[in-house]
Amino acid sequence: MPNRDILIHTLLLIGMGGALFSSNFLGGAALLTVIFGGVFIARKTLLTQGWMAPREFRLIHFAFWFFLLTSLISWALEGFSYFGLKTLGGHIRFILLWPLLVAFTVAGIKGRTVFAAAVFASGVTVLLFLVSMLTMPEGGAHVVAQRFGGGINPIMFGNLALLTAILCGVSVFHFQAHRQTGLAVVALVLAVAGVLVAMMSQTRSNLVALPILLVFFLFLVPRRWRLPAVGTAVAFLVVTVACSDRFLELFEEGFDIIALDSSIQLRLQAWDIAWQVFKDSPTWGPGLSGYHSAVMAQEESPVFLVCCSDHAHSDVFNTLATKGWVGVLSWLFLLVVPFAVFIRYVRNPDAAIAALAMAGSLIPVAYFLFGLTESTFDRSLYITFYLFSIAAIAAALFNELSASYQRQRSVKVSATIITKNEEDHIADCLRSARQVADEIIVLDSGSSDRTVEIARQYADLVEVTDWPGFGVQKQRALEKATGDWVLSIDADERITEELAREINHTLSAPDADAYKLPWAVTLYGKRLDFGRSGRAPLRLFRREGVRFSDAMVHEKILIPSGRTVRTLRGRLTHYTHRDFGHSLDKSASYAWLGSREKFRKGKRTRTLFYPTFRGLLTFLQVYVIRLGFLDGAVGFLMAVIYAQGSFNKYAGLWTLTRQEKQQRCSPPNDH
Repeated sequence: MPNRDILIHTLLLIGMGGALFSSNFLGGAALLTVIFGGVFIARKTLLTQGWMAPREFRLIHFAFWFFLLTSLISWALEGFSYFGLKTLGGHIRFILLWPLLVAFTVAGIKGRTVFAAAVFASGVTVLLFLVSMLTMPEGGAHVVAQRFGGGINPIMFGNLALLTAILCGVSVFHFQAHRQTGLAVVALVLAVAGVLVAMMSQTRSNLVALPILLVFFLFLVPRRWRLPAVGTAVAFLVVTVACSDRFLELFEEGFDIIALDSSIQLRLQAWDIAWQVFKDSPTWGPGLSGYHSAVMAQEESPVFLVCCSDHAHSDVFNTLATKGWVGVLSWLFLLVVPFAVFIRYVRNPDAAIAALAMAGSLIPVAYFLFGLTESTFDRSLYITFYLFSIAAIAAALFNELSASYQRQRSVKVSATIITKNEEDHIADCLRSARQVADEIIVLDSGSSDRTVEIARQYADLVEVTDWPGFGVQKQRALEKATGDWVLSIDADERITEELAREINHTLSAPDADAYKLPWAVTLYGKRLDFGRSGRAPLRLFRREGVRFSDAMVHEKILIPSGRTVRTLRGRLTHYTHRDFGHSLDKSASYAWLGSREKFRKGKRTRTLFYPTFRGLLTFLQVYVIRLGFLDGAVGFLMAVIYAQGSFNKYAGLWTLTRQEKQQRCSPPNDH
C-alpha cells in the first residue's frame, strides 16, 4: 500500500476515533483528507484508472448541496446577516463531500478500516471514562453521579458516543465474517461498554435513539440467533434505562410536563417560539437568523437566553424557524438519501458488505433521532462527523462491492445483437459481450456498410434478414440462442469490465431469473446518470419460457409470471447518439414508429392538446422528477429531445387519426 494510502487510512482512524477526545482531531483529519482529495481530483487520478463514479455518490452529493443551497438562499433573503453567516459557516462544510469520497476511494478504504475506526472510537469513549474515574479528586462515585461529557458538551458526547458504540457493535459482524473472532470479541466488549458510558451522559435523546438503533442492529443477527438476541437486547435496554437518573425522575413524575425539569421546559418554550416564527414565514422561513432574532426581540429569562437563544434545540423546529418547509425538505434529503443508498445493500449475501451497509444506514437514522431534541446540523462537531463518516462508509461500501466479484459463471450464456449500419459500434460491442458470453449471435437487417463483415470476426453466428420490427427481430435472435441464459444488448451498448465481473460472479449462483442492467448513457463526452438515462433495462435472463413482444419499437421482454427480477449494480455503457443530427433522426424515427404502433393497437387522439401535454409532462418527468438537471447542460438537452419525441409520437397519432376519419367520411370511388 502506498504511503499516501496509509496516511489516509490513518486519518480516518484519527478522525472518527479522536472526535470524542477533541473536535480538533476530527477537523484536522477531515481537512487533510480533503486536501488529498483535491489533489487527486486535480490530477484526475481516478479518471485515468477508468473509474466510473457510482450514481449513488452523485445522489448523496446532491442531497448535501441541496441542504447548503437552501441555507445560502435563506441567508440571502434575510439580508446577509452576521449571525446567519456563522450558521452558514458550518453548513458550507458539506461542499467537502466529493473530495472526501475521492480521497477514500483512491486510498482503497474498506470495511476493515472503517470498523477499526469505530472500535477505536468506542475505546476512546471507555478510556476517557476510566481516566476520569481514576483522576477525579472526589472519587469515581462522583463521576457516575454527574453527567459525563468526556471534556466536551455532554449532549454531543453522549450522542456521538452512543452512535460510535453501535457502529462498534456492527463491526462484530464484519470481523466475524472474516473469521477474526478475537477482534469480534474485543469489539463486542467495547460496544457494550461504550453504550453504558454514553448513557452516563444522561442525554435524553439517547433514551429514544438506543431502542430504535438496536432494532436496526438486530437485522444483522442470523435468524436462528435472533430470538435470543432480542431477549438480550431488551434486558440490556431495561438495565441501561433503569440506570438513568433523569429517566427515573421523569417516570416518577408520571411524565407530567408541568413537573418536568427545567431543561425540558426550556426546550418546549424554544419550540413554541420556533413554531410561531415558522407560521409567519412558512415557505422559505425568515432566514438563518430568524429564530435568534425572534428570541432576542422577546423578554426572555437569562437562563433561557443562555440555553436556547442561538438555536431551538431541535433540527425540525430550528429548520422550520429559519428555512421553512423548503429547509425541512432539504434536511430530510440530507438524511433520507444516504439512508436509501445504504439500506438497499443490507441484504447483501456478503456479511461484510451487509455490515457496512447497516453502519451507513444507522448514521442518518441516529441523526434523525438526535435531531428531534437537538440542533445537530447547527453544531460543527455533529456536521463534520456526519460528513466524514458518510463519505468514509460510502467509499468503503463501493470499494468492497467492486472487490467482491470473484467467482466465475457456471452456466452457458448466449449474447444476441440485432444490427443495421453499426460499423462504428459493432466491434466494441461484441468484444465487450465476449467477457460474459460463450456464444454470440448477430442478426443484421441489410446493412450497407461493413457491419456484417466486422461482426463475422467476433460472433459465432451472423445472419442477414429482412426488417420486421424490433420485437420480431429480437425474437428471431432469441430462437437461435442455445445458452441457458441470454444477454440481449444493442450494438451501441457496452458491457463494462466491472459489470462483466459482476455478471460472471452472479451467474455462478443466480439469485433471480432475470436481471436489469443500469444504463450509463454517454453523450457529448459526458456520462448521464439521471433522467431517462438513469433507467435499468432488462437485458439478462434465463432463456426458457421467455419471448419478446412483437412491437415495432420499444419492444418488451416477456418473463413468465412468478419469476424474480433483480437489478445489478454495474453499468451498461450506452452510446445512444453518434452526434446531434443522429439524435434528431433517431428521435423522429422512433416517434413515428411509436405513432404507428399505438394506432395499430387502437389508440386515438383527436386534438393537439394531448400531444402538447405529453411533451410537457415528459420534460418535467425527465428533467425534474428523475433529476435530469443533475446531468447539467447535456441533461437539459436530453430532456428537451425526449419531450420533443413524446410530442412527435402523439402528434403522429393525431395525424393518423385524422387520416382515418377523412377516409371514413370520403365518398366511395365509383371507379
